[in-house]
Amino acid sequence: MKKMFSALAMLLSISYVQAQTTEDSVKAAVNQLFEGMKTANAEMVKGAFADSAVLQTISRNKEGETIIRNEAVSAFAGFVGKLKPGVADERIQFETIRIDGPLAIVWTPYKFYYNGQFSHCGVNSFQLVRFGGQWKIQYLIDTRRKDKCE
Repeated sequence: MKKMFSALAMLLSISYVQAQTTEDSVKAAVNQLFEGMKTANAEMVKGAFADSAVLQTISRNKEGETIIRNEAVSAFAGFVGKLKPGVADERIQFETIRIDGPLAIVWTPYKFYYNGQFSHCGVNSFQLVRFGGQWKIQYLIDTRRKDKCE
């Protein structure tokens, strides 16, 4: 009986470690994007995304209506690559991570600083897919606002 309990405890701890490792690898994929932004490394930014990734921002037009703006990952990475290191600093908090096989969702409230000055805040919503053992961002949509940024 004691051996069976020990085996069960070991099995449960191995499962926990594997789950923790999977969550950490999802976080690492997301952090790659923000490290690339902070260091102005276009290749690092581009490498965080899947080849068919979609990048969108929710904003408002002049009339105050909600609109969605699309941006190509290559254009975004190119913009980041032209910045000086340290200029774009997006500080995130991992609030929610859910994983089912090769699919992960990540919800990260953030504050964005440009040249050391607060610019805006919002939330990022990521969909990641595991390709060949590596997590890639397939879909990213975010909100942006200048107030209520506690």
